[in-house]
Amino acid sequence: MRNSIKLAILLGVALIFSALYIFQGLNGNYDYILPRRVIKILAMALTGVSIAYSTVIFQTITHNRILTPSIMGLDSLYLLLQTFIIFFFGSGHIVIMNAQVNFFVSVVVMIGFALILYQFLFRAGGRPIYFLLLVGIIVGTFLGSITTFMEVLIDPNEFTRVQDKMFASFNNVNGDLVWLALVVVVIVMIYGVRMINQLDVLSLGRDTAINLGVPYDKVVKRMLIISAILISVSTALVGPITFFGLIVANLSYQFFKTYKHSILITGASFMSLVALIGGQWIVERVFTFSTTLSVIVNFIGGIYFIYLLLKESRSA
Repeated sequence: MRNSIKLAILLGVALIFSALYIFQGLNGNYDYILPRRVIKILAMALTGVSIAYSTVIFQTITHNRILTPSIMGLDSLYLLLQTFIIFFFGSGHIVIMNAQVNFFVSVVVMIGFALILYQFLFRAGGRPIYFLLLVGIIVGTFLGSITTFMEVLIDPNEFTRVQDKMFASFNNVNGDLVWLALVVVVIVMIYGVRMINQLDVLSLGRDTAINLGVPYDKVVKRMLIISAILISVSTALVGPITFFGLIVANLSYQFFKTYKHSILITGASFMSLVALIGGQWIVERVFTFSTTLSVIVNFIGGIYFIYLLLKESRSA
């Protein structure tokens, strides 16, 4: 009952911020401003829920609360892909100019990359999950180095287009992509809901989960694929937000103090709505677009990440 009240409060705060963001300062321009703001709210909701959902299940699978799906190198791959296209084909290429094509190519490449890693992990009887994480870190660092190398050599005028892809932005979200992403996210999450209760058992460890009848490798593989799809879609839609999942997932653990993933995922999702919608409202109304939401999130997330590291080291 107490957790239900907390969820209701979070949802209420998210709805209040949504109403403020949508209706404040309309000044009668309903036909033009209102649809754009609704699309931005929907984009923030999709991004927040996708990142929260994927981060909680990823941390459950890895049994580590300071890891996020971005450790698999998907963010680095996205930046490399955008930089590669601009470096070799120019910012006028159809993949850069056409938002739908860019979204499709980015999602396909990132999901394909993740599936190759997962196939490499689970073949020949499977390998420990930390082997996958090690490979992901190495590959992500390698991809980031290539991206940096091309950014040094790229034409300065073209580099401005690369910079636009480095940080998440909700100001120029394509409405058609939002509806497409909504369909994909809803389908994936409906598929994942059936395994939510199994995550409660997975959090007890591999041996315990197997003894309790959970097909551990099958569930882990499916959940990793779900996580990869959600992160790929959210990244391709608005850009990378490195530390956001880390913040909302750990706040959800501390706020709800339960093992039930149905509550943890819902709570993290509602916190994402409050953070993104409220944060974007502050960026536009208080800071008057002098900064971006992703910069604030990464700054706060970096500090929070250091705090978690220090906390883990003291507890160890």
